[in-house]
Amino acid sequence: MKQEQIDRINELYRKSKAEGLTEAEKKEQNMLRKQFVADVRNNLTVQLNNIDMIDKDGTVENLGEKYGKSKKLS
Repeated sequence: MKQEQIDRINELYRKSKAEGLTEAEKKEQNMLRKQFVADVRNNLTVQLNNIDMIDKDGTVENLGEKYGKSKKLS
């Protein structure tokens, strides 16, 4: 998510507390929030899928390959 989008989320939040939002602004805020949450989830999934564990016998096991989803995220 671009910094401009994050700034817009914050701007809409402040405006909602100060004076309220129009229906169009509420829809925009909701869409931006959903995109932000989706981006955070994708980033976390990528990080978790790249964790390697070293077993007691010394072998390295990638937890993303073992437990994670095999789809590639862009």
